[in-house]
Amino acid sequence: MSKPWTDRSFYVLVYSVVIIAILVTLYPFVYVVSISMSSVAAIDSKQVTLLPVDLSFSGYKMVLGYSELWRSYYNTIWYTVVGTICNLVATCLAAYPLSRKRFFLRRKLNFYIAFTMYFSGGLIPLYMIITELGLYNTRWAMILPVLVSTFNVMILRSAFENIPNEIFESATMDGARDFTMLFRIAVPLTKPTLAVLTLYYAVAHWNDFFNALLYLGNAELQPLQIFLRRVLIMASPEIMQKMGGETAAKALAVSTLQVRYVSIVVSILPIITIYPFIQKYFVRGITLGAVKG
Repeated sequence: MSKPWTDRSFYVLVYSVVIIAILVTLYPFVYVVSISMSSVAAIDSKQVTLLPVDLSFSGYKMVLGYSELWRSYYNTIWYTVVGTICNLVATCLAAYPLSRKRFFLRRKLNFYIAFTMYFSGGLIPLYMIITELGLYNTRWAMILPVLVSTFNVMILRSAFENIPNEIFESATMDGARDFTMLFRIAVPLTKPTLAVLTLYYAVAHWNDFFNALLYLGNAELQPLQIFLRRVLIMASPEIMQKMGGETAAKALAVSTLQVRYVSIVVSILPIITIYPFIQKYFVRGITLGAVKG
C-alpha cells in the first residue's frame, strides 16, 4: 500500500533539509582543504571554489618543515593522552560511589557536584590556586584544573545506576570489594558510555588553548592550538619567513591564506582520523548514560 502524499511530502522535506545541512556543514571544510592544496596563483586569482586548482603541496612542505609545529604537536598529544587517561580514572572514581545507594554521603555529594555546574569560584581565584601550588609553567597546569567534568560524572553515574544491583550483590557475596566491582564489573559494562566520554575529554584537551594562555608562558610547553592561534590571528611576514627559511622570497612563495588553511587541516587531522572508529558508540553510549525520570 502506497503512502499518502502528505507522508511523502514530509519525507521529501526532511531529506531535503538534511541534505542542505550536510552541504552547508561540509562545504567549508572541503574549501579549506582545497585552498591548502592549490597553487598560489590560483588562490590569489580566487579560482578555487570547491576542488583544488593546480594541485600543489608547497604549503604543506613549508608548515610541516617548521620545527615549532612538531614541538606543539608533541605537547598537544601529551596533554590529550595523559589528560584523557586522568580524566577517565577520576570520573570513574567519582561516579561509582555516587551510583551506589548504600553510600551514606551520596545525596550530599550529588548536590555539591551539581552545584558546581552552575556556580564557580571564578577565574582569578583559580589562577591564584594554580600559581600557589607551583603548577604555573608546568604540564600539569593543563590537566589538573580540568580533571573532572561534573556533567560527565552525571552521565557515567547514571550509566552505573542502570547496571542491575543483583550483579553487585552477587559479587559482594563472592568476596569482591568496591575497586574490584568498579574495574571488573562496572567499567566493562559501560564501555559505550566510556567511549563517548573519552572522545569528549580528548577533543576538549586537543582544542584547549585558553588554559595554555593563562598558565603556560613557556613556549616550549605550549600546545598546538596556541601555534594555530598565532598563525591564524597573528600571521605576518615574520612568521612566514620563519616557516619558509632564511629568505623572505621563499616564505612569500606560499600564500598567507594557504598557510593558515594548511595549519587548520594539520591540526584537525588526528581527531578526524580517530572519530570514525568510535562514532558507533555515540548513540548507545549517550542513551545508556541518560538520566531516567
